[in-house]
Amino acid sequence: MKKTLKILIAGGGTSGHISPALAVIGELREMANADFEPQFLYIGSHGGLENQIIPAHDIPLVNIETGKLRRYLSAENLRDLFRVPVGTKQALRIIKDFAPDVVFSTGGYVAVPAVWAAKLRGVPILMHEQTVQIGLANRLIAPFATRIALSFESARAELSPAAQKKAFVSGNPVRTSILNGNAEKAKKWCGFDPNNTHLQTLYITGGSQGSQRINHAILEILQPLLEQCQVIHQCGKQNSETEDYDLLKAAAEKLPPHLRDRYFVTPFIRDELADVFALSDLVLGRSGAGTVAELCLLGKPALYIPLVPTGGDEQTRNAQMCEKTGAAEILTQNELSPQKLLQSLKVLLSNPPKLEKMAQAALQLAKPNAAQTLAEMLAEMGNKKV
Repeated sequence: MKKTLKILIAGGGTSGHISPALAVIGELREMANADFEPQFLYIGSHGGLENQIIPAHDIPLVNIETGKLRRYLSAENLRDLFRVPVGTKQALRIIKDFAPDVVFSTGGYVAVPAVWAAKLRGVPILMHEQTVQIGLANRLIAPFATRIALSFESARAELSPAAQKKAFVSGNPVRTSILNGNAEKAKKWCGFDPNNTHLQTLYITGGSQGSQRINHAILEILQPLLEQCQVIHQCGKQNSETEDYDLLKAAAEKLPPHLRDRYFVTPFIRDELADVFALSDLVLGRSGAGTVAELCLLGKPALYIPLVPTGGDEQTRNAQMCEKTGAAEILTQNELSPQKLLQSLKVLLSNPPKLEKMAQAALQLAKPNAAQTLAEMLAEMGNKKV
């Protein structure tokens, strides 16, 4: 008789919490056979990014009330404090109706009431931490988790002694869709000269929202940068009167024709990302956990500009870990200026042997089987109901 493994997933707010969940869901779907079938339900928050992403992957989504967790004093903290018990009560009802065999928490403030409710219902919980340190939400979740999966060994020291005994290093699951990209497809998509094989490619990304600091610095150095390389620039979409995309597009149109054809700017990159990565010789961007995991898995050298401040400054620590092993270099946000950025990029691009060493160092940090490890753990925990 076919066994259905019912998995409740909680995590959201940013793509860094959502992408690992999707990677594991994909692996569990791959594991499905004549004897085993996974069934999913995703708990999110009202207005969270998960509402745009999860339904598109044919995964049922329900939202609960939740309060944002802040490390600073704010009048909003008191209001949000009352939302957590409301969310926990809602999660209790969801768990009763869905009757999951196991809960997979990928963090973010929406995961806190969901995990607390799961603990009250006696459902086993697998918690996953994406960064080199334990996030605030996961600090509240860790005491109630059955098992704790870490992306990096360095995070273990931040857990209590009791929690450390439940922890293991799995790595950070990465979407398989970024693998096996085709560089020639990327050239065609971007309108680059397919015969220009000697020109290096720089991929610039500020994440889904983009980075105005990075975008505006690139705006100032666009022409001298394009004299050395071709550029794919994912600039994001900002909620401002003048979009960075419009500014960058206008600047590109003023370039000499031979340089204009070396620059491709777009607010978003979706299915083409694997091809873009395949073409890229160097990546410039923030150092969120998802970005770091992807670049390490693909063996891509990076120049990181960590976003500061974030909760606990985890992006700086992510970047420092890569820098320490030789996989990346760091330009801090305080140091960021157009000329400093141009100099850093030119030095790296002019040294292919160094880029190759950085690529090999990045591969040493990768955990290519992270999604499979977590999928197997969830199946084991769901079957045993430990």
